[in-house]
Amino acid sequence: MVQLCGLLTCQEEPVPLKSISVTLSICEFVAGVSVTLNYENEEKVPLEVFFVFPMDEDSAVYSFEAMVDGKKIQAELQEKMKAHSNYENAISQGQQAFLLEEDKCSRDVFCCNVGNLPPGSKAALTLKYVQELPLEADGALRYVLPAILNPRYQLSGGPEDSCLKMKAPVVPLEDLPYTISLVATISSQHSIERIQSNCILSPTEYLDDKKTSARVSLADGHKFDRDVELLIYYSDVHTPSVALEMGKPMQKPDSLMGDTAAMVSFYPDIPEAEPVTCGEFVFLMDRSGSMQGPMSKQDKSQSRIDAAKETLTLLLKSLPIGCYFNVYGFGSSYEAFFPNSVQYTQQTMEEALRRVKLMRADLGGTEILIPLQFIYRGPSIPGHPLQLFVFTDGEVTDTFSVIREVRSNRERHRCFSFGIGEGASTSLIKGIARVSRGTSEFIIGKERMQAKALRALKRSLQPVVEDVSLSCDLPQGLSAKMLSPEQTVIFRGQRLIVYAQLTGTMPSAEATGEVCLKYTLQGKSFENKVTFSLQPKHDDNFTIHRLAAKSFLQTKDMGFRETSAGDKKEVLEVSIESGVISSHTAYIAINKDLNKPVQGPLARRDIPTPFLLSTTAMTPWKRACTRSKASSYYRLPASEPTMITHYSSMSHQQNGHGTRRSLTNKILFSLGEHDSGTFSHQCLFTTRIGLDRSHALGHRQKKKGLSLKETSPELERAHSSNKRTNLETHHPVFGENYLVQLISLQKADGSWDLCEGLAIVLGVKLRDIRDAFTIKNADLTSWATALAVLWLHANGQDLKCEWELLERKAVAWIHNHADSRILSRTFISVHKVEDSLELSLLSCCMN
Repeated sequence: MVQLCGLLTCQEEPVPLKSISVTLSICEFVAGVSVTLNYENEEKVPLEVFFVFPMDEDSAVYSFEAMVDGKKIQAELQEKMKAHSNYENAISQGQQAFLLEEDKCSRDVFCCNVGNLPPGSKAALTLKYVQELPLEADGALRYVLPAILNPRYQLSGGPEDSCLKMKAPVVPLEDLPYTISLVATISSQHSIERIQSNCILSPTEYLDDKKTSARVSLADGHKFDRDVELLIYYSDVHTPSVALEMGKPMQKPDSLMGDTAAMVSFYPDIPEAEPVTCGEFVFLMDRSGSMQGPMSKQDKSQSRIDAAKETLTLLLKSLPIGCYFNVYGFGSSYEAFFPNSVQYTQQTMEEALRRVKLMRADLGGTEILIPLQFIYRGPSIPGHPLQLFVFTDGEVTDTFSVIREVRSNRERHRCFSFGIGEGASTSLIKGIARVSRGTSEFIIGKERMQAKALRALKRSLQPVVEDVSLSCDLPQGLSAKMLSPEQTVIFRGQRLIVYAQLTGTMPSAEATGEVCLKYTLQGKSFENKVTFSLQPKHDDNFTIHRLAAKSFLQTKDMGFRETSAGDKKEVLEVSIESGVISSHTAYIAINKDLNKPVQGPLARRDIPTPFLLSTTAMTPWKRACTRSKASSYYRLPASEPTMITHYSSMSHQQNGHGTRRSLTNKILFSLGEHDSGTFSHQCLFTTRIGLDRSHALGHRQKKKGLSLKETSPELERAHSSNKRTNLETHHPVFGENYLVQLISLQKADGSWDLCEGLAIVLGVKLRDIRDAFTIKNADLTSWATALAVLWLHANGQDLKCEWELLERKAVAWIHNHADSRILSRTFISVHKVEDSLELSLLSCCMN
């Protein structure tokens, strides 16, 4: 069941929420947010209510206030147990009181108690926070206002006092009683190219001629039934910078809030290097019931488990020969493809792909801790460091226990985590990646899990960047204290943000400082430098100071129960000084000016939440969740599921009459020279391919995804042939989705066999391909592999990020195995003739 944020009574019944108002201010890559929720008690009895809402775990919440019947009540940040005691005392005396706290089990969920809300009273609750915006692969800065708060699975032996157990009834969307308004102002030193959203926006209003400032807003009447996402594109996001912010005048020196704070942003220019071919790659896939839900609320959206299966297929095809791998599925119990990680060969790849085809979301709840412990207990493979890939919708209650387990094993592995669908826990997904020096990704709406997973795999195959150091060159009398954790891993194309506290005497206006990032890659030393002015700017919200405090808290604060005594002391000091809430502090406000105490017993009332498409799929599984201990068993599901493929996000063009228009590409590749895993352009191999993209992606029917049983007659004949290979036998048929079909035919070493399935993808008869190949006694596998690679380049450019690694394997195989007569004497010319391909082979003498 999906549950939205809302004000709930102590009996878990919602209170009428009238509207939500959000003011968003984005400057460069930092967001300042003010959220106000307007409620009204229309009943004749007083209420005690709970305000439960999700937050991105990177958000630094620094202010909370209540406006009750025109009176403003500002909250104070106190130690959590003290705040609880003060709240209970106030309520017992009939006073109005407000308590805001981070949930004890997860950093991305907040709870607010509103005590003694009288009949007829109106309450406006406002919280403020600041947040770094993550940088997407396409250069967009991404802001998400969370709406979805999924029920989280209770880990075995986990705590019982989490607010995440609250549930709310669901109703059709049209019956939802509240709306949301959002106004966003964006400013940058660079021009703003465009602003996109998953929701309907007003036209972008530029506030100056240079387009460095703009304003957008949500369309009127928007229902808060999904996460609101904004993507901001600047003309340049890769410029390194240093920003200084003045401290509070009345704070003591040598303190976080009293000293100047610095925010250093680097975009290291790490050169591309040959990928490593070793490693133990373990894929931990969520198979809980909620994974049967759709990726988005769009009609006919692909299910999460089907997207995960396609992603696993791509990942397994892209692994390097000689590595080790295994796949685990988890829910209330867990299963492994193999008893231990196995070497990546043709046989093990085929077996794994066969089992991927059989995967279903049939394992109940989300018990992720026990399979993680099992994986970590496994023996290390010498020369093959562990790379863990975790895919989950993140519905776990006690995220701190999971993060602690990953952190305790951080020296032996890296974790790359993926949050699937709206409502995935940002605390879990970001937390396990951060403590293990990996990366995290979130897939919502129409985003493709495949692209983000392959990007992470590329990072895991990058050579290790070593000897990372950050130093500051400052005038005498001024020193820098790093507040961010020491950087030990840097990935190519990633932004690096570091916070520091400048202690000492600030120099004159003309003085400058310099910060230098140094690192070593494959024995070569690199450095990036930034020179900056030592004149800090004033900010009423102390944004940089609070982001710095948040960075420090994320390193030290491991939850209300998991933080060590020493770290807890530091967490309390920094949290209370900066005003940034932590798991050990809470905001408390008491209205002591009431003329008389509130009288009468407290009552509960309901406010409904909307019925979402994923609800029907998720609810039965969540109800069936148990807390039984998971056990490792090595088995396969009894029945074979139907796979629905959705490899169809690439757009195809049509002419004015609705017919397909072919795409003609001319690609010049040299197969004779192997350069960093790609073809060098030496014009030894010329191909002209006339397949249109609709052929590539199987758009011969109106459906975007076809089941296994809805294949074309040609494909059915090809896969029912008595002459089919073992590879064809073990690989799933992906309907008329030719790109996925081509990938499914690739062998583990990167090559393709010349077979009926490949011919169907190319759109020609197998006999014609064989007849066109006139070199005697040559290996047809080289010929087939070259055609497959060229087809990818001609028809799959929009999804290149998803097949780059497997194409790199193919090119390496051609370089190492192909007949030299093919590489040096053969030109291939492929022309578009109507709806088929015409291949001709020209043999030439090369000088």
